[in-house]
Amino acid sequence: MDVFDDVSLSLMKFGVGQPVPRKEDPTLLRGEGRYSDDVNLAGQAHAVMVRSPVAHGVLRGIDIETASAMPGVLAILTAADLDAAGFGPLRCPMNLPQRDGSPMKTPPRPSLAVGKVRYVGEAVACVVAETAVQAKDAAEAVELDIETLPAVTAPHEALKPGAPQIHDEAPSNLVLDFHYGDGEAVKKAFTEAAHVTRLEIVSNRIAVSAMEPRSAIGSYDPATERWTLHLGCQGVMGIRGTLAKDVLKVTPDKVHVLTGNVGGSFGMKSQVYPEYGPLLLASKKLGRPVKWTDERSESFLSDHAGRDHQRVAELALDKDGRFLAVRLSGTANAGAYIYPPMPATTNAVKNVIDVYRTPAMEVNSKVVFTNTTPVAAYRGAGRPEGNYFMERLIDTAARELAIDPADLRRRNHIAPDQMPYKAPSGMNYDSGEFTAVLDKALKAADWEGFAARKAESAARNKLRGRGIGSYLEVTGPPSKEYGGIRFEEDGTVTMLSGTLDYGQGHATPFAQVLAAHVGIPFERFRLLQGDSDQLKVGGGTGGSRSALVASQAFLEAGDKLIEQGKQIAAHVLEASAVDIEFARGRFTIAGTDRSIGILELADRIRGGLTLPADLPQSLDVSHISDNPPFSFPNGCHIAEVEIDRDTGHIDVVRYFMVNDFGTVINPMLVAGQAHGGVLQGIGQALMEHTIYDPQGQPVTGSYMDYALPRAEHAPDMSIESHAVPCKTNRMGIKGCGEAGCAGALPSVMNAIVDALGGKHIDMPATPEKVWRAINAG
Repeated sequence: MDVFDDVSLSLMKFGVGQPVPRKEDPTLLRGEGRYSDDVNLAGQAHAVMVRSPVAHGVLRGIDIETASAMPGVLAILTAADLDAAGFGPLRCPMNLPQRDGSPMKTPPRPSLAVGKVRYVGEAVACVVAETAVQAKDAAEAVELDIETLPAVTAPHEALKPGAPQIHDEAPSNLVLDFHYGDGEAVKKAFTEAAHVTRLEIVSNRIAVSAMEPRSAIGSYDPATERWTLHLGCQGVMGIRGTLAKDVLKVTPDKVHVLTGNVGGSFGMKSQVYPEYGPLLLASKKLGRPVKWTDERSESFLSDHAGRDHQRVAELALDKDGRFLAVRLSGTANAGAYIYPPMPATTNAVKNVIDVYRTPAMEVNSKVVFTNTTPVAAYRGAGRPEGNYFMERLIDTAARELAIDPADLRRRNHIAPDQMPYKAPSGMNYDSGEFTAVLDKALKAADWEGFAARKAESAARNKLRGRGIGSYLEVTGPPSKEYGGIRFEEDGTVTMLSGTLDYGQGHATPFAQVLAAHVGIPFERFRLLQGDSDQLKVGGGTGGSRSALVASQAFLEAGDKLIEQGKQIAAHVLEASAVDIEFARGRFTIAGTDRSIGILELADRIRGGLTLPADLPQSLDVSHISDNPPFSFPNGCHIAEVEIDRDTGHIDVVRYFMVNDFGTVINPMLVAGQAHGGVLQGIGQALMEHTIYDPQGQPVTGSYMDYALPRAEHAPDMSIESHAVPCKTNRMGIKGCGEAGCAGALPSVMNAIVDALGGKHIDMPATPEKVWRAINAG
């Protein structure tokens, strides 16, 4: 077999579009992964945080005398120590304009509380000891003098006159009064509409339950004056930049961030947290590394929460059921400190239009401080919510107008011949066949056979409902991305990317892309993402961007590799560079059989090949790519549920999805992402809900009180593809990581409401809530 046949077979097995198993799975399944808590450094000490037991109060004093004298205690840090060292607070990295054009309110967040505590679990002091047990014992001995103040946990309550004032900088607790859209055009559309559908609807607060709790080790090298932080995150370059600029007040080259395997994040680990500054300062003071690992009970208090939006959603329709305008109004809970409020603002704008022709839109959001754990991104970060609000409106309108919900969707779909389509959100949809996707999903789900299944359920005293959840997400948040290719001494090839894998399986699809492009065998590739010293830029992973931006970066880096290789191969083959052709991993003199493989060329260079000074001296490539435009993955999910009349218990008994993710690099990984997203959506729809009492104490502070979906809650999921390649990036990729949630929330909730005869119910649809709806008459 010649080398060309060998390459052909390799591409058949490992090329783009093939379901190649994940490279990292054997290592992880053998328990050989290296997660944050697996990292231990010589001479390390251990830290435990002292956290506020009250939601709101004046911090009068911190008594550390008894704790400091306890066995093994090395140091106890407070905000005064951080201030004396010149450390800065955490700051919101973006500032959206208010309705009146003024900037939103962004009071800084101290790493350790100063003057006030604002939520249960806020870090007040950092205890460092020889062992974690000693640090925990001493932390429990630190005495806090807190004058308790009234607390408020709901945004609508926080906005009322006389509500507890959480930050002086934000009168009435209002962070941001956000407005987008043509208010007059929307008002006119609603005035002239033949029908208006209105829903008061909630996206419930979620505790982000990543498999791996947060953990970090900070160290300081006095010789180089460099800080090093080992942690699990979503992108080392973003963490490095924030630490350097806001916390440490140093140039980025003085900060080294390292990340190994990451056991999930869903948006939660994307930011710098308050614990990291004290760890770094303690390491400098003590001259040794300092490690901290969250306990799961602390995670409920300290990890950023997700969702928590309260909306009035409205849809205006003409006499033929055509959409005229959509309007969202309401509040979003920021928690005690503000992080980028995109889920309730800009991402709501971009995603609520969904797959429908809707001439006018308006989004009004009041983002509000409360005495709760801060809220940040959670899988989709406003994308699933935007689709959820629109799809619930459509099903409600269909019921009110006695129109089949599938037909109402069809008559309002953006048609393929209308692409590119400029939505009122400002987004330019480049591609999509939305009616074809819907029809394919209806056929897969046997939509016409539902009546027989409903009758069979009724014979068993069960209510049965069906629901459609179409979605369109705006994915690929813009930022430059790094794509590096490095030929190693052992013959492997390292791919360097500023994205970061926290469960998605990047190593395999990235290798598939490069193997197909440059003809290097799939098995030779290794992936490096988690070392800030070896990257130049990096937007991290979030917003379903990684496949899109990393593929683009690696394809461009591959172009550079080929060009460099042609010049070097011309020298080796004693030909002109313009006569060198490249195909399937080999450089060939045009019209001859004289050639050299790319790996052979790399071996020659490693072996000491002398190259003229005017030629590239290596095949290695270091490339920064401009981010391609947004992409628009879309699809249709159809769920069927059964509800026990006597108990209100819900089972999702049938589940079908048809997705348009554009070009799919690895269908096995895509299916895994879709399945996981669907189950997270089912969790939010049926059971997950973070609750606080009137004093701001979390009621759902452990898995005894906070319900997560289990394997028994996962239905068999049918997944089909209807791929329409994106036209604005080289591979036609649209992204897939968050789409499962976007389709699951509306399809499951529409099915539940259908089973209940149209009675609106908010997530989570718990058995008690459903039982009450059944028996309300």
